[in-house]
Parts: sequence; structure tokens; C-alpha cells
Amino acid sequence: MRKLALHWQILIGMALGVLWGFFASSVGLVDATIDWIKPFGTIFINLLKLIAVPLVLVSLITGVASLSDISRLSRIGSKTIGIYLMTTVIAVVLGLLLVNTFKPGNAFSAEKREEFKEQFAATTTQRSTDAASVEQQGPLQPLIDIVPSNIFSSLTNNGAMLQVIFFALLFGIALIMIPPDKAAPVNAFFEGLNLIILKIVDIIMLAAPYGVFALLAGLVVEFAGDNPSSAVELLLVLGYYCIVVLVGLAFMVFVVYPFLVKTVGKTKYGVFFKGMFPAQMLAFSTSSSAATLPVTMERCEKNLGISREITSFVLPLGATINMDGTSLYQAVAAVFIAQAYGIDLDLSAQLGIVLTATLASIGAAAVPGAGVVMLVIVLQQAGIPIEGIALILAPDRLLDMCRTVVNVTGDATVSMMVAQTEGQLHPPAATDV
Repeated sequence: MRKLALHWQILIGMALGVLWGFFASSVGLVDATIDWIKPFGTIFINLLKLIAVPLVLVSLITGVASLSDISRLSRIGSKTIGIYLMTTVIAVVLGLLLVNTFKPGNAFSAEKREEFKEQFAATTTQRSTDAASVEQQGPLQPLIDIVPSNIFSSLTNNGAMLQVIFFALLFGIALIMIPPDKAAPVNAFFEGLNLIILKIVDIIMLAAPYGVFALLAGLVVEFAGDNPSSAVELLLVLGYYCIVVLVGLAFMVFVVYPFLVKTVGKTKYGVFFKGMFPAQMLAFSTSSSAATLPVTMERCEKNLGISREITSFVLPLGATINMDGTSLYQAVAAVFIAQAYGIDLDLSAQLGIVLTATLASIGAAAVPGAGVVMLVIVLQQAGIPIEGIALILAPDRLLDMCRTVVNVTGDATVSMMVAQTEGQLHPPAATDV
């Protein structure tokens, strides 16, 4: 199995987990599965939670510090970041609109939703208590909560991720403002630390096939009990959830981006799509914006006529901070899990998801599996049971491939927009792709 690509190993682990869950439910091995297999899934979840804070902290600091040469491109930099944040917010809001309209989590039967409610009764009670306390707070309390009084305390609390993000942004900005010779060793330290963190993510993802096997096996036996036929309900609801996510991703690729390409980029979307298609397919197969970056840059320069000055700055930055597809997926997944557990998310909670998903996308590594790590952050910030991530892991590989296509397409769209506004877009006479 080690000779297979990681994504095939994960898919095999998922399939075997589901099959084992059905088998265990049929032959009465439910308790054995829960006692001896499910804990390894819990360990995998803990590993994801373990790396979440360091990943965001270090990725953000190195990302902001990489703008140290922004003096020459200050206007381009602010414009690029502004547009990236705008498209990310559009993606998150679109995801929330879709999931609140179609309510895929409510497709679970009333009995199953009641079981989920009972299973996480303590969480829902805590949320009610938190809501009551929030009602007594001032209107600017959410803004106050973003600014930490003790960063070390925030670093030990995954639920305080916005405070970690705030500190990382502040640290990165200060790092840019000090003399370059003084900043150089600090930059080198965090760049090395960033490589270490990404390598840890790689190591954790090597355990993903076994983690998802244990998670899905435990999920199926808990869901089905001694009646495996009831697990079919889970598969049907997951299919509904996937459709909602895919509709949102398709809307970004075929509606939002074409509008921006045509109105701001002054380019026909057919030309844009034809030029970017090889990069999109590579993104689909690798699920990695970083792995696709060389091809994305080459297609943007050769086939779309975007200057190298723009692509060399906008596209690498986009591979780090622009995750439209991932952000949309996180919004849908978070509310879907809340719906499945019978947790009602009020407007403030969903606005918190918009903010957290937008900011967390800035720190998302451009590698396969990073979206799941970022989802952990969104779930914890919104007070949604982290265990619910097991519900959406089964189809995650397919959705990861699709949302990476959106991420890469969004990077190229913003690159074209910036190039056009800077007078550095010169489409070739012929676009032979």
C-alpha cells in the first residue's frame, strides 16, 4: 500500500472503514469497533488539532514577512490582498447562503438528529449559556475578543484562533517595519519553522488512511448500531451535502470569476478558461495550489498575456492566502455539521464563520489536507463539535480536488484583474493551448 499515492491510500482507507462498519454492525462487533478501532480516529483528530495553531501562526508570519519588498509594489500588494479578501468573503457568504437554503444537515431523520443532540447535549447546553452571556455584552465585544491580553494563553486555546491570527498579522507587519538586517535572522527562523510545520503536516497526513478508516468505521457502527441498513441514510445525506458544495464551487468558477474576468480583466472567459485548463486539471489531480503554481504562472504569462512582474508576485501570494474554494467548503461543512447535531447557529455565529474562514484561509498551507486542518479552526471558533468532522471526511478527497480547482482559478482571475488595472495585461495574438 505504501507504493500507492497518498490520495489512493486515503480512498482505500475510507472504503475499508465503511465496509468494516457495515460488517461489524452485521456480526455484532459494534462494541469492539468502538473500543479498539475508533480511538485511533480520535488520535488522528487530536493530531489535526495539535498542528492547527502552529500552522496558522507560522504561515501567517512568513506570509506577511514575504512582502518585505513591497515598497516597490505597495500599490499592487494592497490591491492584490484587497481583491483576494473580497473574493474569499464572496465564497464564504455564497456557501452560507446555499447551506442555509438547502439545509443538507436537516436531511437526517428526526430520530438520528435527536441522537446527535443527546450525544452532544453538553455542547448545546454550553452554547445556550454562551448565547445568554453574549446578550449581556456590548456591541463591540466581538472586536474586543479578537485582541488577546495574553498571547501565550491564546496559543494554548484552539478556540481563540482569531487572537492568534491577530497576533501573527501584527508580528508580521512589525517584522517588515524593522531594519532588514535585523529582520533577516527572524525571517530565516520562521521560514525554517514553517518548513518544519509543513513537514509535520506531511507526517500527519501519512497517518490519514488509518485515521479515516478508524473514524468511518466508528461513525458507521455508531450510526447503524445493530441495523446496518440505517447507514444508507448517512450515505444519502452525504451525497446531498456534496451536491450543495459542488453547486457553490461551480457558481464560483462559472459565474463569479467570469463576471470579474469580463468586467475588470476585459477578457472573454472562454479565452481565460482555455488558457487555464491545463493548470486546472493539474490542480484537480494534485489537490495542491503550490504544486500547480509553476504551471499556473506559465499559463498566465504565455496564454493570458499577464506580465511576469504581476504573476511573480500575485500568484505565489494567492497560493498562500487565497483559498476561495476551501473557504466556501468550510462554510458549508461547518453549518452542515451544526445542522446534523441540531445546533442552531444565529446570525452572529455565522458572521463569525465568515470572519474565521476568511482569515484562516490566509494561513492555509497550499497542500492536500490543509483544508481539513482549517475546518478544525472554523468548527472550534463557532463552538461546533469537532468530532463532527468525521461526518464529512468520506467525500473530502473528491471535494478537495474540486475546491483546489477553484483556488487556482481564483488566483489567476485576481492576477488578470490586477494586471489589467496596472496596464500589464497584453493578451497574445493567438492563444494556442
